[in-house]
Amino acid sequence: MVETKNLIFEQKLLEFKGTYGLASRYEEEFKIRWYHDFLRPLVTPFLYGGDFMRKELAEKLLPGLKHDVKYYENLYPKRNLADGAIVTRYAPSPTGFVHIGNLFQLYISGKLARQTKGVNFLRIEDTDQERLVENGIDRIINDVKAFNITFDEGPINQTEQKGEYGPYIQSQRKEIYQTYAKDLLLKDLAYPDFTTKEEVEAMRKEQVASKRRIGYYGKWARSRFLSEAEIEQNLKENKPYIIRLRNMGDYNRKITFVDAIKGRIEFPEDDIDQVIIKNDGLPTYHFAHVIDDHLMQTTHVIRGDEWLSSVPIHLNLFKTLGFTPPTYAHIPPLSKKEGNTVRKLSKRKDPELAVSYYDEKGIPAQTLMLYLATVANSNFEEWYQEHPDEDIENFNLTFEKIGTSAALFDMEKLLNISKNILSKMTALEIYQNTLNWAQKYDEAFAKVLEANQDIAVKTLNIERESAKPRKDFSMYSEVKENIYYMFDELFTNESYEWQKITDLTEIKEILNVYLDNYYDPSDDEEVWFNKIKEMCDKLGYAANMKEYKKNPENFKGNVADVSTVIRVALTTKARTPNLYDIMQILGTEKIKDRFSKIK
Repeated sequence: MVETKNLIFEQKLLEFKGTYGLASRYEEEFKIRWYHDFLRPLVTPFLYGGDFMRKELAEKLLPGLKHDVKYYENLYPKRNLADGAIVTRYAPSPTGFVHIGNLFQLYISGKLARQTKGVNFLRIEDTDQERLVENGIDRIINDVKAFNITFDEGPINQTEQKGEYGPYIQSQRKEIYQTYAKDLLLKDLAYPDFTTKEEVEAMRKEQVASKRRIGYYGKWARSRFLSEAEIEQNLKENKPYIIRLRNMGDYNRKITFVDAIKGRIEFPEDDIDQVIIKNDGLPTYHFAHVIDDHLMQTTHVIRGDEWLSSVPIHLNLFKTLGFTPPTYAHIPPLSKKEGNTVRKLSKRKDPELAVSYYDEKGIPAQTLMLYLATVANSNFEEWYQEHPDEDIENFNLTFEKIGTSAALFDMEKLLNISKNILSKMTALEIYQNTLNWAQKYDEAFAKVLEANQDIAVKTLNIERESAKPRKDFSMYSEVKENIYYMFDELFTNESYEWQKITDLTEIKEILNVYLDNYYDPSDDEEVWFNKIKEMCDKLGYAANMKEYKKNPENFKGNVADVSTVIRVALTTKARTPNLYDIMQILGTEKIKDRFSKIK
C-alpha cells in the first residue's frame, strides 16, 4: 500500500512540476499539500479518532445547530415547473441605490422568467452588516416598483415576504449556512483559521515582494496545516477565528464553462481557501450565494459581467458541496462615450446611473424599460418598428441576441423614445402624471395644477389628438416650462422673446389695432386667421408669404411676424402650440390683461 502511495506521489509531483515548467520552488508547497490533502485523511482515523474528532471540533466551532443538511434539502423540494422554465433572481445588497445597470439586469431576468413560465425572485444579500443603510430593503423595493417591476417571490417590505423558498433575506438564513459549513467541517473540507489581520497583511506584503499570487492558498494557508491539538489550544485561548474552505483546486489546471451570453470561457481553477463563515457567524457572499441558489432552485444566474471573475470560486464551491451549478449569463456593462473614449457608467461621475434620477426628472417608467429592451436584444428595434402599438412583452427575448461587449448608453435616444411615449398619452394622462411628479418635486407647481385642472388639460391637449402630435417635452419636469404662461400664478412680464419686431411702440400699435378692430372670441380658426391677414394689409405687413418673399422691401414684415407679436405678448415665448387654441383657453379678459402688461 505504501509503495502504491509513493508511486502516486511521484506521478503527481511530475505532473505538478510539468504544469509549472521550471518552477521547482513550488515542490515544497506541493509536498505540504500532498501530505495534508492525501495522506492525512488516510491516517487521521488511526491517529486522531477521525470522524469522532471532526464531529467534536465541528460542534465546538458551530454549536447548537438544530438540523443537518438533509433537513434543508427536504425543506426546499424541486420546483414543479415546466421543462425549460427559467428560475432566476435579483440579489442586491441593501447598501446603496438601485442603478440603471441593475434595471438592465432586472429587465432581462424578469422577461426571460415570464417568457418561460418560470420564476423571478428577489433575494436580499445583507451578510455584510457593516455596509447596510437604513431602510435599505424598502428603498430597493420602492426603486424597482417605480418601474412596474414585481417579483414572484421575495421580500414585500422590511418585514413581509412571499414565497415557499424563503427566508429571502440572507441574514435570516444564518443557521442554514452554518449547517452546510458544519457539514464541510465534518468531511474535513473546511477548517478554522486563526490568522490575525496583521499576519494576513504581512503575508500579502511577502507575496508581493516575492512576486507570488496574492491570496490564502498553498503554503500561505497557515491555519490549513494546524493539528487538532493546535486548534484545541487556540480555542482554549479564545482566539477569534473564521472558517475557510479546504480548497482542493489547482490553479495550474483550467476549468471551462459555457456562459449563456458570452459562450465558452476558460479560467484557471480556483485554489484559494475562501472564507465561508466570518467571525460574526454570517457567511461570505460567495458561500451564501451558492447555497441559496441551490436551495432556491435557481437555474440561471443573470448578472453584470463584473462578476465573471468570480465564476471559478462559485463553480468550485458548487463542486465541493456536491451541488449542480446553474447556468451563468453575464450581461455587458452600460458605457458612455466621452470625447474619443468609451467608459463604463460611473456612480461618481454620472447622475443618470441612479434610477432615482429618472424619477426626479419625471421620465416615464415605460421609457426606460423600452429603451433597455432596445439595448438588450439587437433585433428588438426592428420588431418594434413592425409592431409599434404592441406590448413589448410580446417580443421574444433571447440570450443569443444579447451583446457580449459594452453597450453604449445613449441619453439622446432615450429622450427621443420618451417624447414619442408622452406624445401618445392623452392630455388627462399627462396632467395626472405631471401632477403626481410635481407633488413629489415641485409643490408650488402642483398647487397651480390642482387649482387649474381644466386649463391645464385643455392646454396639454393642443395639437395632441392628431396624426402627428406635438413632442414638446420628454419628461414631466419639462411640462412647467412649456405651459407656465397659461396660469396667472406663474405668468410674468419680466422677459419677452420678441423676434423681428422689437420696437415697443410698433408692438403696442399691432396689439391695440387687433384688439379694437379684429378680435372676436366667437370666430373659428379660419376666420380668426383671415382677420389677422386683413390687419396686416392695413398696417403695412405682407398678408401673403409668397408676395413677401418676392418683394420684402415693400413691407414692414409679414403675417408671421405680426402673429409672433400676439403670441409673445400673451405667452412671453416665441414658440408655443397653436396660438388660436391658446387664445380660446385664455379668454377675452386674460388677453386684454396680458396686452396691457406690455410696457
